[in-house]
Amino acid sequence: MYDVIGDVHGHAEELVELLERMGYRRHGGAFRHADRSVVFLGDWIDRGPHIRQALQVVREMVEGGAAQAVLGNHETNALAYATPRLAERMPVTPQDWCRSHSERNRTIHVETLQQIEPAEWATWIDWFRGIPWWIDLGALRCVHACWDDAAMQSLVRAFGPRWNATPEVIRAVHDRGSAEAEAFEAILKGREVELPSGVTLADPEGHARKAIRARWYEPADGRTYAQFSLPAREGVPDEPLPGDFVASWRHYAPDAPPVIVGHYWLPATEHPAPLAPNVACVDYSVAKGGRLAAYRWEGERELRADRFVTVPARGGAQRMADSIRA
Repeated sequence: MYDVIGDVHGHAEELVELLERMGYRRHGGAFRHADRSVVFLGDWIDRGPHIRQALQVVREMVEGGAAQAVLGNHETNALAYATPRLAERMPVTPQDWCRSHSERNRTIHVETLQQIEPAEWATWIDWFRGIPWWIDLGALRCVHACWDDAAMQSLVRAFGPRWNATPEVIRAVHDRGSAEAEAFEAILKGREVELPSGVTLADPEGHARKAIRARWYEPADGRTYAQFSLPAREGVPDEPLPGDFVASWRHYAPDAPPVIVGHYWLPATEHPAPLAPNVACVDYSVAKGGRLAAYRWEGERELRADRFVTVPARGGAQRMADSIRA
């Protein structure tokens, strides 16, 4: 059986507490459970106080056979931040990278770059390249933001059934407007709907956005922007979605296998519960003072609220040495 853990964002203390609460103990250089294993849903880096330690816990478990993992958008953003757009020459301006070295992007990434020295960071970048973007376990599916069969098939056609996130792959999925780029955005960052003209909303860093993350597991017929926003938030217009958007929308089938995601900054004030009978999110905003969450899957086809386990974000930096020492 699997324990699926959401966005850690450098909160290693909370990760250790969550693992221990679920019965994992350090053995043979990694946290292990007698008869369960973990699936990590990415976004281990950025924002938090103990990014290296969080990465160490995840990597030890993956390499020790106690966990599997998929990348989040923050790890794929880091890969793009480290990948020049042109292989023939090194970048000479901030725009010459697949993810621009703009002040906005640097601010999002700054905690990671400050906590981990460049030489060590290069080894983590290499490790990220070999982590898959989704996992299909048959009766359970795991992906960072959105399970989209069409998008996944597009990437498989482009890169083969198994691939590493090489510089060539990162360049391909950052070729704006390409099928590969659209597929990448859907899976790792979530499907979106453009807001009406003139309407913008602030993202978690305070930057204006012209689109909202959509409820990709629901039909769009008869819905308003406010009803379709994930999560629900103030300022989203309560007016009908455009007809052309509704006509082209495809949603995750209600009879498809259960899927667990992170990514969506769900309010920590809400009691964790599935988003749909076969969809659950385990991102409850630990990086905003919320909770680190896991879903303990026991083989059920219909996901259940009583399978969530959470720990609250801690108020300040505390020593990690004893908790993560092998």
